[in-house]
Amino acid sequence: MDGMVGSAAAPDTPVHVALHTSDVDEARAFCRKLFYGPLEVTPVGDLSGFAFDGDVVMLGSVTVGKISYGSDIHVNIADLETAYHVLAPLTGTLRSRHRGTTVLADATRAAVYRPVGAIDLDWPGDCRLMSVKVDRAALERELDATLDQRIVSPLLLGESFDMVDGPGRTWAALVRLLHSELCADDGLIRQPRMAARWRDMVVSGLALTVEHPYGVDEPAGLQGPRRPRTVKRALDAIHAEPWRQFTAGDLASSAGVGVRVLQEAFRQHVGMSPLAYLRRVRLDGVHAELSRSDAWQVNVSEVAYRWGFTHLGRFAGAYRDRYGVSPSQTLRERR
Repeated sequence: MDGMVGSAAAPDTPVHVALHTSDVDEARAFCRKLFYGPLEVTPVGDLSGFAFDGDVVMLGSVTVGKISYGSDIHVNIADLETAYHVLAPLTGTLRSRHRGTTVLADATRAAVYRPVGAIDLDWPGDCRLMSVKVDRAALERELDATLDQRIVSPLLLGESFDMVDGPGRTWAALVRLLHSELCADDGLIRQPRMAARWRDMVVSGLALTVEHPYGVDEPAGLQGPRRPRTVKRALDAIHAEPWRQFTAGDLASSAGVGVRVLQEAFRQHVGMSPLAYLRRVRLDGVHAELSRSDAWQVNVSEVAYRWGFTHLGRFAGAYRDRYGVSPSQTLRERR
């Protein structure tokens, strides 16, 4: 492998990992480690041509890989849970089944996957593709901010989009450029501030490219109330520094209102108190970090402290309430 996923890497520090192998088990372990734990890769037919080629870059909430197997395979993935995903073939045609819909993805059309629902892929040997993983919280937060209203989670996204014309063409080109630049050692994107901006462009570009029902004409029952500026200011403060030890008074000051006014506005427009929302953002951050790490790379306590949790007992209880498992289980199961 080229490169290593390190726990000390800053969120905007690019990580590049590559693997070229004819060993099926090694290829399967590589994909599980960098994308999803519950992933099964099963060769179909003759294995003589099996030649896995994976070139993956990670940048905070975005993981982009150029992947091919060299021979026909079948891939099955359980619920993604913590991410949205796009498969954009460069060559060949991928047959994808997700949530009762079959998509034939090729160089003209990408397949899109929501966090809920198993994924079933028939992946021919001549198919080489860009595999793009976007953390669930990052995409939902981006669409929420773009629309300035509450959204349904997980997002009700379309199952595919066009990569020949319109926004899809631009987004696919951006992803390819991001990948090639992060694979190099001397590009401008290696500067942390530039890397963060490119990462944000990939997330915001996807939010604007993929089909969703959250526009002006969305169906009754999906539309959320528009959020007042005071709530948006507090939300922006939380997402800018989720690890900061905010009090209700701190958030109210950032919003320019009193504590009671902000709490009532949050209950009405967010569905929970400001501090409850802050805790959810922190928990999602810890969960995302543990989900993409190996047990030997990170320490649960260190990750929790980094995200602003100072009482580990309360953190562990809140984590189990939200995800149904302990933090250490998440770390073990995503190896």
